[in-house]
Amino acid sequence: MIRKAFIMSIKQGCEIEYEKRHNPIWPELEATLLEHGVHSYSIFLHPDKRHLFAYAEIENEGQWNAISSTDVCQKWWQWMSEIMETNPDLSPKAVNCEKVFHMSHPQVKP
Repeated sequence: MIRKAFIMSIKQGCEIEYEKRHNPIWPELEATLLEHGVHSYSIFLHPDKRHLFAYAEIENEGQWNAISSTDVCQKWWQWMSEIMETNPDLSPKAVNCEKVFHMSHPQVKP
């Protein structure tokens, strides 16, 4: 399992709209993520800076990178470009984070 983390930004005043657009996420986008080996995906908002911290657990980089070329991802990016900082291709501007610490432990049994 590969753990990925990255930071994106939303435009001022779009915090509530960003959350609304993810609850619920489009079923076809969720299916695409699962089909491309995404096991877990969480996004957290830093309210003062409007930074989004994203964390995903994926099977491999090739599958992860292929998501961007799907029709549903392209439509999602276009829709989200209204409220996010984006690149010219409408992908979210993102900065990858490097892992500096991880703790894992076996599940505790009652």
